[in-house]
Amino acid sequence: MAVHAPIVTLTMNPALDVSSTADRVVSEHKLRCGPSRFDPGGGGVNVSRAIRNLGGSSIAVYPLGGPTGQAYRGFIEEAGLVARVITIAGNTRESFTVDELSTGEQYRFVLQGPTMREPEWRACLSVVADELPIGGFLVASGSLPPGVPDDFTARLAEISAAHDVRLVVDASGPALRRALDAGVFLIKPSRDELAELVGADGELDEPELVEAARVLVASGRAEVVALTLGGRGAVLVTRDEVLRLP
Repeated sequence: MAVHAPIVTLTMNPALDVSSTADRVVSEHKLRCGPSRFDPGGGGVNVSRAIRNLGGSSIAVYPLGGPTGQAYRGFIEEAGLVARVITIAGNTRESFTVDELSTGEQYRFVLQGPTMREPEWRACLSVVADELPIGGFLVASGSLPPGVPDDFTARLAEISAAHDVRLVVDASGPALRRALDAGVFLIKPSRDELAELVGADGELDEPELVEAARVLVASGRAEVVALTLGGRGAVLVTRDEVLRLP
């Protein structure tokens, strides 16, 4: 049996994902939906679910609050994930997705999330420090809710570097930039997020995106860049190679 490096995931802004279907999405009409599905979502939790589906294990760390948080906790238990929960005062957010049956289009509505107080986000840092996967991976994925400072990911990078933990960051904007300033193992930007990160005016083609990723790696800000290209697959860039995954 193979031995895998320990993994901890962190989701600072979890969401109860509600999804359904409608024949057509039109304004100013009451839309009758099909059956509803409820999933505990948010970047890091989704990673933990994927790890479980692949036969691995991880510890998912995330804050929860309010009635939505209680419902979320129940769905996590049904999913069989190992979790460390930080209780907060605000109500955990929801997201809502509707698939339009007549066209195949999808409409996604993502709410902002509760404002976190400083003692609450500091408690998240403390739990991560207690659960640090020495010699393994810490995956910080998803948005930061209101109230959490942009340098939160940089603080994670400092904690990780001090304890032989490889930090994986799936974020955007200032949070991603601050993490890179501190240095991380891997980032997973989209095409638009990478273009924004390097200050590009207009859309970059794939060779330009790969070169931008190589510059990030060469500068020591990240060891690996996993660039996602939507329907065109992904590109993995390291110091020594470029792997294209169609």
